[in-house]
Amino acid sequence: MSETPAISIRNLVKRYAPVAGQDAKLALNDLSFDVPQGGIFGLLGPNGAGKSTLINILAGLVLKTSGTAEVWGFDIDRDLRNAKRSIGIVPQEVVFDAFFTPSEVLENTAGLYGVIKPLRRSMEILRAVHLGDKAHAYARTLSGGMKRRLLIAKALVHEPPVLVLDEPTAGVDVDLRRQLWDLVREMNAQGVTIVLTTHYLEEAEELCDRIAIINHGQLVTNKPTRELVEMAREKIVVLTLDREIGAPLNHPDFIKCEKLGERMIEVTYDKDRTNAGEVLSHVQDEGFAINDVTTREADLEDVFVSLTSAARPGS
Repeated sequence: MSETPAISIRNLVKRYAPVAGQDAKLALNDLSFDVPQGGIFGLLGPNGAGKSTLINILAGLVLKTSGTAEVWGFDIDRDLRNAKRSIGIVPQEVVFDAFFTPSEVLENTAGLYGVIKPLRRSMEILRAVHLGDKAHAYARTLSGGMKRRLLIAKALVHEPPVLVLDEPTAGVDVDLRRQLWDLVREMNAQGVTIVLTTHYLEEAEELCDRIAIINHGQLVTNKPTRELVEMAREKIVVLTLDREIGAPLNHPDFIKCEKLGERMIEVTYDKDRTNAGEVLSHVQDEGFAINDVTTREADLEDVFVSLTSAARPGS
């Protein structure tokens, strides 16, 4: 695998001009990071963080204000043609002519990219996304999941080494989400570098090798997924007690204690300062016997909320 990043962003700035009396908007603020080749890279952030602006810059749809961006080693200013040929963008919205068949959609898109007919692989790509049997059906007759897969096929017609999936599972059911996850893994196993934006944090945790989080146009963190999850210091233990409890318990080792029911409490604690055994001992010291215990490990959502909250201006 080459050491050249699949995508390289350096000091990228995008400032939108003021419109309708509103102030200028700084969408990307000196953003820098690399996407390694060969993996599944998560690009996360709250609404308005700058993800869509970044994707549109890479796709050549939005002009940056300053900084540099490279796709597969091609600078988007000096070599835009090759940069655009190196990336496929799968938008969140379902966008294609409903009166074309999947085969026609891919053939037309290939023509727009300048792929000559002998080199087009429309049927092969449709089979790869499990749409081979629908090649000649009108696109409007496809199910929601099939339309999502057709969008992915459309982004693959020019065989880009980098594929950006912008919220690919937004609004789909659980079964379809799992099908799309499997398809993402298949494409990655075939050598395609995947960049995934999603609001489903369990999806990012399940699929991504590495995750960058941006907020207010700035990079908050960029780490392997496992390291990010391990950053969470808080743990939660839910206790069912032997009798009714009045007010929630207080102890210096507890970050917080909430009453969930007449005999149930939820204790949040810092795992670097104490452990579950000590939490149980503190509760027993208050005269309660413990009938049941459940714990919850920290996940990516905990880290995401913590990091993006800390990154807000004025926080």
